Amino acid sequence: MVAHAQQGVPAAPKQASPAPLYNTVKAKLLAGKQVFSFTQSTFDPAGYCEKAKHYDYTWFEMQHSTLEFKDVEAMIAACPHAAAIPMIRLPDAQEWHIQHATDIGALGVVIPTVDDVDRAREAAKWARYPPVARRSSGQGQAASIWGINGINYRQTFNDNMLVVIMIETPTGVANTFDIASVPGVDVVITGNNDLSSFSGFPQSDDRYQAMVKKVHDDTIRAGKIFGQAAATYATGPYSYDARFFQNGKSNDGYVPPGGRGRGRGAINVNAPPKGEEP
Repeated sequence: MVAHAQQGVPAAPKQASPAPLYNTVKAKLLAGKQVFSFTQSTFDPAGYCEKAKHYDYTWFEMQHSTLEFKDVEAMIAACPHAAAIPMIRLPDAQEWHIQHATDIGALGVVIPTVDDVDRAREAAKWARYPPVARRSSGQGQAASIWGINGINYRQTFNDNMLVVIMIETPTGVANTFDIASVPGVDVVITGNNDLSSFSGFPQSDDRYQAMVKKVHDDTIRAGKIFGQAAATYATGPYSYDARFFQNGKSNDGYVPPGGRGRGRGAINVNAPPKGEEP
């Protein structure tokens, strides 16, 4: 039976359709797809722009590199609408780090070594504008990159932002459900090599895999997206349906120059960045 509006009573206004996400990584994750990156640890605008044509996102490494915000800012500006969405792994969840990252155009931050809800809340607090969070208005290049073609950057940024939390210690594993339940946290991933290091269990150990499974189960129970830093877990029995990875395959078969692996010229696109091998 079709309901008709009563005479003299105006029909309810149509709800405006949500604007499409310009953060294509978030769109892919919400569609149930896996996403992969390349890691950018040095100031190399030309090399960055070439690799950024081929991946879902860029993992700008600011925890374990000497990159500065001005370096990342210049690389983003060199090819502002590349296919790879710019995301930055920060050394912590401080306000000034997160505001710098978002002001220069990042659409995601990766926060390492999260052991408790306090650190997760700090990350979420500074990553979005009011009324949901506490990001303040700045003068960076972000609005000129994303506020194009009639898009209001200020009004759409919150929906396009990704806050990724890394669980890398047994303490973080124990607190995963509370961490993942923090409003504003979007993705929770295991830092596979550090979790092995902090726990003392090799990744082949059942006790290690039990921790990863707990992170997965708690993250899904909290309604968030699960991932693993190591793209070697993109498939197989220990993938646990992970969707977000550092490094991994490109979208078009592109292989970056100077890769790692066994044998001269061998390349392992799933390998962790240099210095982070187990």
